This record gives sequence, C-alpha cells and structure tokens, in this order.
Amino acid sequence: MGELFAGRYELVDPIGRGGVGEVWRAWDHRRRRYAAAKVLLQRDAHALLRFVREQALRIDHPHVLAPTSWAADDEKVLFTMDLVRGGSLAHLIGDYGSLPPRLVGTLLDQLLAGLTAVHAEGVVHRDIKPANLLLEATGRGRPHLRLSDFGISVRSGDARLTETNYVVGTPGYFAPEQLSGAEPDFPQDLYAVGVVAMYMLTGAKPDSEALTASYLAGGFPSAPKGVPHPLWQVVATLLNPDPDGRFRTATGTRKALAAALEVLPDAPAAVDESVEVLDHIGPLPQGFGPDGPVRTEPPRRPQGGNGGGSHAARADGGAQGSMSTTGSFVLAPPERGTPTPTPTPTPTPTPPATPTPTPTSAVPQQVHDRQPSVPAHQEPAGRPWATQAPVHQAPHHQGPAPAPVPAQGHVSAAVPGPEPVPPVPGQRTAHTPAQRRPGPPVKVVVPVLFLAAVCFAVGVWALVTA
Repeated sequence: MGELFAGRYELVDPIGRGGVGEVWRAWDHRRRRYAAAKVLLQRDAHALLRFVREQALRIDHPHVLAPTSWAADDEKVLFTMDLVRGGSLAHLIGDYGSLPPRLVGTLLDQLLAGLTAVHAEGVVHRDIKPANLLLEATGRGRPHLRLSDFGISVRSGDARLTETNYVVGTPGYFAPEQLSGAEPDFPQDLYAVGVVAMYMLTGAKPDSEALTASYLAGGFPSAPKGVPHPLWQVVATLLNPDPDGRFRTATGTRKALAAALEVLPDAPAAVDESVEVLDHIGPLPQGFGPDGPVRTEPPRRPQGGNGGGSHAARADGGAQGSMSTTGSFVLAPPERGTPTPTPTPTPTPTPPATPTPTPTSAVPQQVHDRQPSVPAHQEPAGRPWATQAPVHQAPHHQGPAPAPVPAQGHVSAAVPGPEPVPPVPGQRTAHTPAQRRPGPPVKVVVPVLFLAAVCFAVGVWALVTA
C-alpha cells in the first residue's frame, strides 16, 4: 500500500513533476475517489508562500483546474485537484504536430472561457503555456481543455513576491511589456494565449522576438501557410506587442473568435477525427483498483498475552483502523490480553478438617468464586440452622443460632483473600494519571509561525503604503 498522508490521502504513484512540487495520483479516503496531489518539495518560506497563494484559489469552472483541498503532515504539505488523464496540450502537439484550424478554434474558445472566470476573480495567471493546459482523455470525441498551475498567479493589486526587475513566467510566452517591468495585467495573459494559438496552428513554438520585430517593421504580419485568414486576424491581434492594440478582455476575444469560426469552411469529418486524446497516466499499480486500495489480507492485529490465541470479534463488528465519514480513522480498542497479575502471598495449606459437618453457607462467598450465592436473609432448603451445631457455638447460647464465625486460623485456609481484578487495558483508574496529547512537532510550528509573521509584515506594509 502507498504512503498515507495526513490520515486521508494515500499516495499511489508519481505522474508529474514541476518547479516546486511533485504531482502524485492519490486515493482520497474521504471522498472515495482518485485525485491529483501536488506535494511541495521545497521548504523555504518563498516556496511556502507560493503554495499558500495557489491552494487559496477556489474557482469552480469546467475549464479551470483549481485546487480542491490541502493538507499538512509533519514537514510535508500538499493540495489536491481533479485527476486529468489526457496529458497536456504539449503532448498533443508533440504527437500530431499542427492541429486542424477548427480544432484549434475549439481549444482556444475553451481556454478563453476558463480565463474569463479567472480574470473575473481579479487573478492574472502569468504562466499560460501548452504544458499548463491539460486535456481530458476524450479519445476522438470533442476535446475538453482545463487551465491549470496557478503557482505564480497574482491578484491584481496584491503585493508581488518577486523583485521589480525580476520577470516571472516561461521564456517565449512573456508579453513585451512584462520585460519592461510592467505590473501584471490581463492583456499579458491574452498575449500568451496568442502564442499558444500560433503553436497549435504551426506545430512549432513561435519566436516571440521575431514576431515583435515583424510588427515593428511592417505592421500586421501575413498568415502562416494553411491558416485561414479570419482565424489569423484574431491570433495576430492577440500577438500585438502594443498592449493597447490587443484585445482587452477574454470575453471580447471569445466574441471575435466565434465570429471567425462561423465563416471557416467545414472540414471533412475525417480530419477532425484524426486527432485522438489518449490516456497518458497509465494503469494503476499493483494493490490498487478502480474503487481504491485492494486489501489482499486482513489488517494485522496485535497479539495478546494469552499465548497468541484468537481474540473474540468486536461487538460493533467494525474493522480495526476503519475510516469514518468525516475522514478520520476510528481505532479499535486495545485487545484484552491477560495482564500479569500482581503477585499475592500464597496461603499456607492446613490439614483437612475433621469430618464433623459444618455449614458451608456460613462463609460469605466472594466475587471471584463465580458461583451463585445464597442471599443472607434466606436459608438453604432442607438445612435449618437448628439441626446443625456450629463448631464454635457457646454452650450456654439459646434461641435461634446466629451465623457462626469460624476460627481465625481456619478462615485463612478455607477462604483465601480476594484476588485482584486485572485492569482493563486503556481504562483509566483512580491512580492512573491523565496522559497529555503531544503537540505539533517543532518542524511544523516554526515554519507556520514564520509564515504568519511574513503575512503579517506584508499586510502592515500594504496598509502603510496604501
């Protein structure tokens, strides 16, 4: 079985790796489904701040792949997303080269739809590229694109995590104004969309510097071979080095794209169906099935002190370490082994008593006898006290015979002292001190306190400079 993270996510196998994290396929024990878990590898404060910023983004849109939950366990932190199985747009272009124009228009429309939702939250993505555009494994059907990786995204007006003269993103997808140190803005994302569109139409990564030079030299560049003119007009407007000459919003770009797609000639069905989005994740490893981990043997249970014999089943019928509906583990009570009893002095045996009959019910029975006792106010049937002469009864006593008291030396031999009742494991007694639960380890407390101090400092700085 895989490593269990924070009592909820069971890491199955790695499926990808990024700049600051590693992506795993994980089984979510609470939601009972597989998810993609991004585990943070770097533990410095800068990477932790980026992690907090990315996992805090919550956008519910069919073409956006945003984090759904997060967890921390000792020195590791992770957040989870939906598991997308069709690989990235970079894989698709690598397999097929240039894509049909109508398919490019469909993928661009989905990308712009997701980007509209992101910009509506005031977020600038800053890292739009084919590797961050994931595809569902739809085969030869209609593709489904999802925008992912918000590790360097920033909300418009928020404090920047990098220096002013430092550019964040992927080379080749920067807008020209980013290289000049401009503040993050939505048209910068639209420029990157134009670069991705040209990548899909030509099958090769475009040279952004050559595009900028062609704009400055002759204005609007000519369309590449095989690209319809209406579609190229939309793409070329996105690639304009002047941000004022670009589309200002993703919504406006979608409208222009829809108008261009309406005038495109219908392509043969065989052309659109020639591109197939396959499953790039692969089969599950041994020990895992479609419904989660496959338990080939029952969970191991500790053996008690009764020689390793089998234990009785739990009364509630639950399995040890079972998962509750809230995601926490319900631990079974400790097994009731036979504890080592406290040694007691062995009573000294005495010779057998004389055959003189003595009333056995005269000695009160103890709890450890495990036999039904006769109540004190009842007399055993057929054995009245008047017909039995107690051994130590005074000769002058008259009337109803009281309960005889045996001799002191005889009591120690006939009735041993009560044995101590073994304590029940896990049950607190009057002499058992309360155990304190350990707090979080120092390796977790120090980074969290440092993160809180940094966030507090950023907030104070923002208030002072506002």
